[in-house]
Amino acid sequence: MSKNFKFLWPLLVAIVFGAGIYIGTLFITKDTIQVTESQTDSKISTILNIIDHKYVDTVDYQDLLESSIDGMIKKLDPHSQYIPPKDLSLVNEQLDGQFGGIGIRFLIHDDTLVVTHVLTPSPSQSAGLLPGDRIISVDDSVLVDMKLSNQTVMTLLKGKPNTNVLLSVYRAGKILPIKIERGIIAVNSIDANLMLTKEIGFIKLSSFTNHAGREFVTAARELKAQGMTKLIFDLRNNGGGFLDAAEVIIDQFLGADKLIVYTEGRRTGRVNYVSTKRGILQDVELIILVNSLSASASEIVAGAIQDNDRGLILGRRTFGKGLVQDQQEFSDGSALRLTISRYYTPTGRSIQKPYGEGVDYENDYYNRIKSGELFEADSVKFNDSLKYTTPKGRVVYGGGGIFPDVFVPNDTMGASYYLTSLYYGSAFNQWVFGYLDGKRDKWNDFDAFNNGFILSNVLFDDFIDYAASHLKIEKRPQDILHSKSIIRNRLKAEIARHLFEENGYYQIYLEDDLDVQTAIESFSKKDLIGYLK
Repeated sequence: MSKNFKFLWPLLVAIVFGAGIYIGTLFITKDTIQVTESQTDSKISTILNIIDHKYVDTVDYQDLLESSIDGMIKKLDPHSQYIPPKDLSLVNEQLDGQFGGIGIRFLIHDDTLVVTHVLTPSPSQSAGLLPGDRIISVDDSVLVDMKLSNQTVMTLLKGKPNTNVLLSVYRAGKILPIKIERGIIAVNSIDANLMLTKEIGFIKLSSFTNHAGREFVTAARELKAQGMTKLIFDLRNNGGGFLDAAEVIIDQFLGADKLIVYTEGRRTGRVNYVSTKRGILQDVELIILVNSLSASASEIVAGAIQDNDRGLILGRRTFGKGLVQDQQEFSDGSALRLTISRYYTPTGRSIQKPYGEGVDYENDYYNRIKSGELFEADSVKFNDSLKYTTPKGRVVYGGGGIFPDVFVPNDTMGASYYLTSLYYGSAFNQWVFGYLDGKRDKWNDFDAFNNGFILSNVLFDDFIDYAASHLKIEKRPQDILHSKSIIRNRLKAEIARHLFEENGYYQIYLEDDLDVQTAIESFSKKDLIGYLK
């Protein structure tokens, strides 16, 4: 394992497991069916009834039933899942790309609920809520008396559209009552779309939601209007979503009648997905960024582009999830995600990594770290029995993810225990909110901010002191020196995020992004040009 990468391991574990049941999901359909007595009248229910009537201690019948279902589904494959009623709403929100709420981003700062961003458009914007506002009560709940958590706040603020919520807001020494009518809040799947140079555009897609295809096309049109002739498409850490969203996105790059992907299952037969002639990016050079958490629909996009010789894949080997689910929702609010088919890239590759008895599927990411695969191209193991060739003669492999055309090691420059502690403690976000109090109107133009703002040593030291005094993050002088350039970049990027949202953040953050900088250089390499377009 890389000497520096061990400092980042706890943070990456949090990212992997924080994604929960969402990572690696690929959907074709969602249906709702009714649960009847005859469907549950089985050996399982008989056993559960016996336990309920005869077991020595009191048991939770419903909990036993759901545990039985969960255990049965886990015997099938790693991605078929039973979702209990308490989890389904949140899971569906992630994929549907919308929920009922007021339209803000918030932070719990010094035990106070504060507004960092007001979405545009949103009910909060219409009601006059502003970044920097402190929310001291929500309806009858006085927040200053509560132990706040993100979940508590979301429970208070989210709700059915057209319902009202009354906030008490502290602003500039005054307490203001603000009444907001909740609405449908869209969760944009595009984290960033911006121009890195006069020719090179950048789009980062976080998930393949119901709206991702349309949102991608909109973002691409905006960048083309600004002169984009080359695109870096970032699918790192994108765990998947809907197949039809991936289909729409791939269609933008291919000419007519190109195979995008095909699926095949015991009951479904083979289904081909083929491109149209409507793509708006057919003349744009393309590099796709991937890593070990790029899964499912992300891998379909990468595989289709690679197999059609339409662009370059850059980064690290992807997750390796080649199974397709549909979702059956039950009338009790639970759901079953069941694998119904496998998908194959245009050359016929299945990129599903091995699973089953004797395979340590859950620890695959850690095993990649231990083997050195994330740091050295020579450590990547190819299965020659699963070798395929694209129309232009590019050799590609199946059986365990999409292998990049251009390998870039995980960037561990500047990594330290101290830097990881800053990330865990939300130190950048916390300090920036306080720093911007009373200064939010100082910068109205990103270019003026980016060219004129310099993070002085005084501000840097103030941040380090704040992290120690307010967040109890111990100072480590050697770590601080080692990570100083990264900390400075993240601080300026976070200030830009608060002032100019995600595009502002990424415009600065990407200056130190090894994958992106390598991609920019790759556009001019003669031996790669033939695969870019």
